[in-house]
Amino acid sequence: MKKIFAMTAAAALLGATGAASAQTVNVICSVQAEWCNMIATVYARTTGVKLNMSLKGSGEALAQLIAEKENPKTDVWFGGTGDPHLQAAESGLTLEYKSPSLPQLYPWAQQQAQQSGWKTVGIYSGPLGFGYNTELLAKKKLAVPRSWADLLKPEYKGDIQVANPASSGTAYTMIATLVQLMGEDKAFEYLKGLHKNVGQYTRSGTGPIKAVARGETAVSISFVHDAPQERMQGFPVETVTPSEGTGAEIGSMSIIKGARNLAEAKKFYEWALTPQAQTFGAAAKQFQLPSNKATPVDGNVPDFKKIKMIDYDYAKYGASGERKRLIARWEKDVNSLPR
Repeated sequence: MKKIFAMTAAAALLGATGAASAQTVNVICSVQAEWCNMIATVYARTTGVKLNMSLKGSGEALAQLIAEKENPKTDVWFGGTGDPHLQAAESGLTLEYKSPSLPQLYPWAQQQAQQSGWKTVGIYSGPLGFGYNTELLAKKKLAVPRSWADLLKPEYKGDIQVANPASSGTAYTMIATLVQLMGEDKAFEYLKGLHKNVGQYTRSGTGPIKAVARGETAVSISFVHDAPQERMQGFPVETVTPSEGTGAEIGSMSIIKGARNLAEAKKFYEWALTPQAQTFGAAAKQFQLPSNKATPVDGNVPDFKKIKMIDYDYAKYGASGERKRLIARWEKDVNSLPR
């Protein structure tokens, strides 16, 4: 940890004022708590600026920003799936800001910024897949699910967890992925079949993989980068990505329109795009692919070259109207059904 602090200090101080002020930046943080806490600690130590962190899933974060639109209490929204960030941009909740750091980022991160009218930017990416508990599958004599089709098999009844798309960007990414992969009507027929096997819809996208780790369910639909942390704690967790193809999130960051601490918010935003700041994901045992091309990539980060990825249309499925429509259809056609 001392090494990480030292590595980051120089870059972080470049973003600080000469005499560090006792300013505060109000941040909604939609990544794991360990990551949020680490960047808050390091940023305060190296700049003297306090990050007032509020931890919320991306769906909840968007709802808060909508509620606060007339009197924003948030300066920066850090992390969480990119679709809600695009919806916030479309709804006029976030500020246009074209970072000078953009050329340092991967094309997918720059595209996220461009599609939003420069109102958000990609900070990491991670593929959607399945987590599974190796011991529980063996005990129940269940095969490892290797395709979307496998999850419909009756032997998985009650043994699958996925988040609720109304509160989770992870679950909305699943719906959007299936619609693009199968066509909308077939995707919803699939979701009806999956519903029969779902034991619980969790509030947050990380809930299912944690349940898998602790043996509370056999299989999760989750981002595969959430599994290594559980494995490092000794839990029997492995992941697989579906053979038909899958989508990926582009975790994003946005400055809120009407931010009360705008100057300091921009400094934090720039700091968060540096390679040094982006090492904190892996340091906090979060293994998404960082968006700055110069950031060292941890060996636990999923290798996108080995995964069959769909050509995910972030602009279309990041639009607020499309998100609302698909979630409403899921509530009506799927979540209302008995299990």
